[in-house]
Amino acid sequence: MVNVMLAGGISTAVALLGTPFLIRFLVRRRYGQFIRDDLTHHHVKRGKPTMGGLVIIAATIVGYLGSHALLLPLRATGVVEVAPNPLSLGALLVLFLLVGLGVVGFLDDYTKIRKERSLGLTSRQKLAGQTLVTVLFALAALLATDAQGRSPASTAVSLARDTGLDLAFAGPAVALVLFLVWANVLITGASNGVNITDGLDGLATGASVMVFGAYTMISMWQFSQSCQNAAGPGCYTVAGALDLAVVSAAIAGACLGFLWWNASPAKIIMGDTGSLSLGAALAGMAILTQTQLLLVLLGGLFVIVTASVIIQVVGFKLTRKRVFRMAPLHHHFELIGWSEVTIVTRFWIVSGICVAAGLALFYGEWAAHR
Repeated sequence: MVNVMLAGGISTAVALLGTPFLIRFLVRRRYGQFIRDDLTHHHVKRGKPTMGGLVIIAATIVGYLGSHALLLPLRATGVVEVAPNPLSLGALLVLFLLVGLGVVGFLDDYTKIRKERSLGLTSRQKLAGQTLVTVLFALAALLATDAQGRSPASTAVSLARDTGLDLAFAGPAVALVLFLVWANVLITGASNGVNITDGLDGLATGASVMVFGAYTMISMWQFSQSCQNAAGPGCYTVAGALDLAVVSAAIAGACLGFLWWNASPAKIIMGDTGSLSLGAALAGMAILTQTQLLLVLLGGLFVIVTASVIIQVVGFKLTRKRVFRMAPLHHHFELIGWSEVTIVTRFWIVSGICVAAGLALFYGEWAAHR
């Protein structure tokens, strides 16, 4: 798909070429990262430019809108055959999550810088911001409709497509409330998961490239096998699937371009501005492509790292002993002697395995319906 490749290419170029300008700006303003006192082996990173998520968000928007703008004359003249692909409500909602949680993350990062400490917003403040953005997203995704009268989201819980478990079993009003709660669990969980994983140079960025790349493939497949293009027992009813592939490719490309500067030794850190926004966008893609529970497998690395924190906290409260030397999990491996590059590389491999398994499950589910 020309528009998907354009979006990914433009966002990659913008992030790759634009990040050095952001680095110089942040250095001049002395907007640097503060490190927890117990992470003595990371004190060398103290003062490193943070809030790199700004360039990821900007590159995504430029890539997404730029791909549409460049194809307008081609569609009009018919010189190149391009599938009709107007701006879709679903893709715009993903961008809303990306920007909305990016604002929450920016406030968190800025608070750390202004108060010169490693802790930014309080848990309540951060949760309030995440909830506000999530509620607005969920209401629009469920109640707004496109030109064909379809809502981007449904009240059914989904795996590789909507399952028989529908939150509408208790009536529309209760279904709306349950959907708001369910969307909040997914978005808050995913955004915090990426945030927790973002502890080593390039770790969360590289994993995000893989997962958003997977969602690009999933959305493109859902478009090609949609009930409009390939009617049959295994067809998909996802609204705006092709445009979801465009926005997902734009995010993947933005992360890829940023990774050039974020890989070890990182010249810039994405900060909460990047990690919270990327996690929220992942959850948005899962909700709108009807693959909510599949995100647990596709984003398996984020789940594993988050689970290590839960295990550490619960284990210590129950036994007064630590399961890991330090949580999240990547810091445990640092303390047992693994180098940062080794940990990141091996965790990327784990992420790749999870993505491959998720795509296999998605395809296997489609094949079973044929």
